[in-house]
Amino acid sequence: SGWRRTFKTRGRRARFASGRRRRAVAMLYADKRALENNLQVSLIRIREKELDFYAKNCTAIGTQAALLSGFAYSSILGMSFSDDVPIGLQLLYTAITAIAMTVELIALFNSTLCAMLGPGLALRGPDGSMHTAVDGMTIEYRICFLFFVLGVLAFFMSALLYAWISFHWPIALSTSLVLVFFCVRSGSHAKRIFLKFELKAEYAVDGRMLEDDLGPPVPGGGGSGHRSQEASRVISSTLESRGGGGRPASWSEGAQR
Repeated sequence: SGWRRTFKTRGRRARFASGRRRRAVAMLYADKRALENNLQVSLIRIREKELDFYAKNCTAIGTQAALLSGFAYSSILGMSFSDDVPIGLQLLYTAITAIAMTVELIALFNSTLCAMLGPGLALRGPDGSMHTAVDGMTIEYRICFLFFVLGVLAFFMSALLYAWISFHWPIALSTSLVLVFFCVRSGSHAKRIFLKFELKAEYAVDGRMLEDDLGPPVPGGGGSGHRSQEASRVISSTLESRGGGGRPASWSEGAQR
């Protein structure tokens, strides 16, 4: 009888200890999953800053492009040619001004679509849509800026032709010299500013860090191995600071790819 009681007591103690270990393991796993989710949210917030940066750039380009396209449209409607103006000069002026207007309208249209659809995809799309939106806007806002610059150059040429159509040659020559001077100075100032704030591809940093967030390797960006090591280092330090004592299997597999 005493032996049976001892056996039952030991069995209850073993089952209690086993249940306590299972609960401890489940709590530890839940803490690690919560930490993983918090880290993912923090990384998404970093990418949101990039998205906001590109959206603001597109909005700024669209605003200035709308202003210049309105000027070009007014130049077409308000221009009246006299009989002594050669037909070739009239055709050239009209074509250059129309090109300035349409190119700026393309910049306006593209930048508006990027500012609308990019954040919409990041906000309402499936998993990974934030990275798709940011990577897409990184390319598209540069294309919008290229159209904007082409429109500015066409606008300068339109003003130059207007001077030769509307004024006598001494006034037209002086106006042309001023326009050419300021066009060249604007280009030199733009080059100086670009060189001052130039960011080379090998030093560019984006918000992607975890292996699950990695798309195709960025040229000169150090490759996925560098970012995997960085992700592993950040996760390990975070777990150590919170007493996690290890990493989930998904993190270990991601860091070793």
